[in-house]
Amino acid sequence: MSAAASVKAMRVRSRRRIGLGQVILRLVLVLGTVIVVGPFYWTVVTSLKAREEVLLFPPTWWPRSPTLEHWIGLTQLRTGSFQLFFRNSMFVSTVVTLLILLTSSMAGYVFAKQRFRGRDALFIGILSMMMIPFNVAMIPLYAFMVRLKWNNSYWALIIPSAYSPFGIFLMRQFIHSIPNELIDAARIDGAGEFGIFFKIILPLSTAPLAALAIFTFIGQWDDFLWPLVIIDEPALYTIPLGLSQFRGRVGTDVGGLAAASLVAVVPVLIVYFMAQRRFIEGMAMNGLKG
Repeated sequence: MSAAASVKAMRVRSRRRIGLGQVILRLVLVLGTVIVVGPFYWTVVTSLKAREEVLLFPPTWWPRSPTLEHWIGLTQLRTGSFQLFFRNSMFVSTVVTLLILLTSSMAGYVFAKQRFRGRDALFIGILSMMMIPFNVAMIPLYAFMVRLKWNNSYWALIIPSAYSPFGIFLMRQFIHSIPNELIDAARIDGAGEFGIFFKIILPLSTAPLAALAIFTFIGQWDDFLWPLVIIDEPALYTIPLGLSQFRGRVGTDVGGLAAASLVAVVPVLIVYFMAQRRFIEGMAMNGLKG
């Protein structure tokens, strides 16, 4: 066989291998898409089914007579309205996110660029708090909130969550990579510490701040245990507590739960897509290596 024929045969075999690899890759991607999108599709379909059709077996893949009764029922819960729970969660999650961004970035700046006695020991102490489960601190925290008479209030939902050891660590690692020459030049120009922080540090830290904002907002939005412990008034219920209202003593309102779940996931998707590019940059930033 000539050299040209051998090269041609090798190219044909290589194309076959590439073609098979592409087919397998596409099958895996299709399967992954079905796994990810399938539950969302089923939730949408279930929210549009009548109560009788939700319980049918085998289940129907599309509602026979689409209805909005479950969506309308969100305003007629036995302990309030889902709109109220939504507003409570939005307010608490937004305020907590802003506070954590502020406290974490300020503390990160201090630990990264300020020198004082005991700095490293204090930073290690903050990191050690990441290893303490919330269940361990929940009872003393609850007693402290009761003593302050903050139970059944927004204060109890916001203040205990206004700091984050992980956020401090994340911001400290990134700010540590910012050149000291920029800060020294600002000091020579007469800028104070707050001026340096707000005019230099924060503008350069948008990527880790976006990542931290997503983590914080989603975590606070999904928090169920602490609001369940500290809140008794239905007027202060958040989304997770509101979702629990669809489960009664004799069964679960599956259709109403599906409609409420779709409403609950919308803000999370909006926050993620708004900060998606910055989030990816924050996850890949060099500050995590330091």
